Amino acid sequence: MADLNSYINILSMAIENEVEAYEFYLGVSQKVEDANIKSIFKELAEQELGHRDLLSSYLNNDTRPLNFAELPDYKVSETVAKPKLSLQMKPVDAIALAMKNEEEAMNMYKDLADSSTDAEQKKLFMNLSNMEKGHKAQLEDIYTNMAFPETW
Repeated sequence: MADLNSYINILSMAIENEVEAYEFYLGVSQKVEDANIKSIFKELAEQELGHRDLLSSYLNNDTRPLNFAELPDYKVSETVAKPKLSLQMKPVDAIALAMKNEEEAMNMYKDLADSSTDAEQKKLFMNLSNMEKGHKAQLEDIYTNMAFPETW
């Protein structure tokens, strides 16, 4: 990697993104009226805290390599419009919103990897993109089951 400061800056940015996602999901869980959506967004908020803690462990000299497998991308999220947040939103729309947020995070890290000229930095950004792709895939699975119950 170009230098340790680059690595620290990249992880710090990723941690900030996880904290923002946590705050967003927690805020939604506190504002929406539907109990199912409250529960879904509370769970998403808790997952984001776990992601923050994982990334923070690497800033605290965790020596394990940061590797997230490249998963297949079924691009369900890319076929769905991003719904506007509302207090009365349906559970399926809430999942679609979360799914689109994860898609945006995945694409941001991929774009950063594509624009990086440093091999180690590129690898770190791709790992972060793969992490977000995994989150997106989980939400796509939930979304597909909710939006198209006839498929299961």
